[in-house]
Amino acid sequence: MKQPSCRPCAAPDRTFPACRSFAANADAGAEILILGSMPGAESLRQQRYYAFRHNFFWPIMGELFGFPPDAPYAERLAILRSHRIALWDVFAACDREGSLDAAIRNGVPNDIPGLLKQCPRIRKICCNGQTAGKSLCRFFPELAPLTVILPSTSPAAAGIPPEVKRARWREALQA
Repeated sequence: MKQPSCRPCAAPDRTFPACRSFAANADAGAEILILGSMPGAESLRQQRYYAFRHNFFWPIMGELFGFPPDAPYAERLAILRSHRIALWDVFAACDREGSLDAAIRNGVPNDIPGLLKQCPRIRKICCNGQTAGKSLCRFFPELAPLTVILPSTSPAAAGIPPEVKRARWREALQA
């Protein structure tokens, strides 16, 4: 299995890792782009989006699009593409210790405008949580009219009940 995309920083005054995101799961037919902030430690270790078993992302997607949340990863990605959904992250790289969005430092954005040029049918950007939404709008304010900030599917966002998360995601993706 491929090693995580984090590496120790060379700077002697920094002890946290520099993390790199993965490639977008997208094709030219995409109409909705789902953006996370940066994959967590388990996702980086497995090189898979939303790999942490307690994250609600795949259970919600499975419920909305009729597949088991533990289906093979490539199949889950293909199902999202078949429903015209692209998947990526706001940050291409950042410094972060652990998995929490609050620990993200020195974030470098992905080329989201470039992806939108490759996928010109995208009409809505659904951000998975406040950090993704606020960061996207900070880096690319021109994308704010397309942006919907949804409750984070992370278990760290425990203040929002799972049924509320499901309802908000259903509303955004099926509208």
